[in-house]
Amino acid sequence: MNPAAMIRVLVALLWAAGIGVLPAAQTFTVATFNVENYLDVPSGTRKAKPADAKAKVRECLRALHPDVVALEEMGSTNALLELQGALKSEGLDYPHWEHITSFDTNIHVTVLSKFPFTARHPHTNDNYLLNGRRFQVSRGFIELEVQVTPRYQFALLAGHLKSKRPIGEADEAEMREQEAILLREHIDKRLKADPNVNLVVLGDFNDTHDSRSTKAVIGRGKTALIDTRPAERNGDTPDGSPIARYAPRNVTWTYYYGKEDTYSRIDYILLSKAMARHWLPKETYVLTVPNWGAASDHRPIIATFEVPESK
Repeated sequence: MNPAAMIRVLVALLWAAGIGVLPAAQTFTVATFNVENYLDVPSGTRKAKPADAKAKVRECLRALHPDVVALEEMGSTNALLELQGALKSEGLDYPHWEHITSFDTNIHVTVLSKFPFTARHPHTNDNYLLNGRRFQVSRGFIELEVQVTPRYQFALLAGHLKSKRPIGEADEAEMREQEAILLREHIDKRLKADPNVNLVVLGDFNDTHDSRSTKAVIGRGKTALIDTRPAERNGDTPDGSPIARYAPRNVTWTYYYGKEDTYSRIDYILLSKAMARHWLPKETYVLTVPNWGAASDHRPIIATFEVPESK
């Protein structure tokens, strides 16, 4: 029996014993949150995250209570395990986790999950050629198979694309687009292998919806991903915009850029068409809490899904 099959058998036994059972409604949630330099010790030019900021991160996660959450700008594995342990002591247990290291050794893409992983496919050596120079994807990409119930699983791809911070070696927008193209290649590989795959692609993509890099991740045509576009649950109705070609005028920003004093939506939860069939749009939102900025310069977003009855 191969390892993936063994894990599925183990999961089935755990569910039969009542461990890891979903609520009666058979729903689960997936979130993403850039936790802004969640470092336990200084690294490079980045300082360790203060205790009060860490506490605010935990408050946000307790408010969301996600079943699976991708965390960007996480420090070392020690920092992730410290967060995992602190959350467990506060009633939020994530026994399963993933942490990858790529070119950027200071901050990392990570995942915490209540559900086990049946497979891990970390992408930490992706690279591209730009203006005659070879670059490596800074934070890499996480790829996981998440087993929600014995008969239902989904694939997860998480990333943190190049920021808009200028660097001397190349144009930041071109670098971000190249990283997005490589992420899209992993998406296309999954969809080619199984057009009906339940796939969630999420993370901090560091640009707006109409940018070249975000468009590259979303794709076009039959294999285009669906943008869940989480919004604040502030009483706004999800009715269309007065201008038909625009999205509704609800509040969707996820990031505050202090230098420009601007707010924008640069964090995403994208779905394959198969996954979107299980998506509950009314239970998908941007978290709003008082003093949210004490935790991060980003706000977390969450999407809810329903496991089909046959699963």
